[in-house]
Amino acid sequence: MESTQVAIDSLFQHEISNLQAALEQIIIGKSDVIRLAITCLLADGHLLLEDVPGVGKTTLAKALSAAAGLDFQRIQFTNDLLPADVTGMSIYSQEQETFNFLPGPIFAQLVLADEINRANPKSQSALLEAMEEKSVTVDGTTHILPDPFFVIGTQNPLTQTGTYPLPESQLDRFLMRVSLGYPDEAAERKILSGENPASLIKELKAAISPSELLAIQTKVANLHISDPALDYLQALIRETRESGKFVQGLSPRAGRGLLQAARAYAVISGREYVLPDDFQAVFINVAAHRLSSVNQDDSSELLKEMLTKIKTP
Repeated sequence: MESTQVAIDSLFQHEISNLQAALEQIIIGKSDVIRLAITCLLADGHLLLEDVPGVGKTTLAKALSAAAGLDFQRIQFTNDLLPADVTGMSIYSQEQETFNFLPGPIFAQLVLADEINRANPKSQSALLEAMEEKSVTVDGTTHILPDPFFVIGTQNPLTQTGTYPLPESQLDRFLMRVSLGYPDEAAERKILSGENPASLIKELKAAISPSELLAIQTKVANLHISDPALDYLQALIRETRESGKFVQGLSPRAGRGLLQAARAYAVISGREYVLPDDFQAVFINVAAHRLSSVNQDDSSELLKEMLTKIKTP
């Protein structure tokens, strides 16, 4: 049994490494961002990409779908988007004299909610049940979404015209928020002098299958967590509530999400256990979009300071 477990774990590491290598062919010079995106996928969460247009948010989503072998749908969020445009609708059939459900684009394994904060709040909320329950309810009937199910939302900075701030309940459905940022000079040189990375996606071969992804997600969910690691996790959560720097601290659901992200990061690192380093690696990306500063300071910077204050076990 032990040798079989080692073989399975070795296979997982091989698949994860291939997945990261495939994405690095498309998203150049952003290994850290790719690692966090894979972490979010393996943790069975949802990912929010926030940045200015043109830095590769959509390309990353499409590349991840192709490299993970997932069915892909893109929903372009605009101010006239209706909830039924996301979930689908019931259409009456005169021949059958009954209503038939026509699934919307949310029924895919990887859904790109592109420029999600350009839609009105009612349409944004159409994603809430899907992201939390992995189902949608239309006309009183609940429809189960595919498994695995992964939503990548892209968001433009709120300083841009035509954007609506996501409500806290919507932000909380995203396990992690990541920004790509501009590439460094060496990476940008490769982008400018080579073929358009987006055009290479169609040639990208799947590095992992959906069934293999589900097996890794199960492993992540069951990864061992020691009492000292849990103590450190609780110290992080407690500090967000008691520091007086935030309007309100992290919720138990956010704490659970932080644990799942740390477990996934440990698996990517080839470990069967979680270290404080794993929490530190994902803490800001899990927590910053959930916290509002009392003094309107940058939550990410406050959390960085917090990490330096809390003693590691």
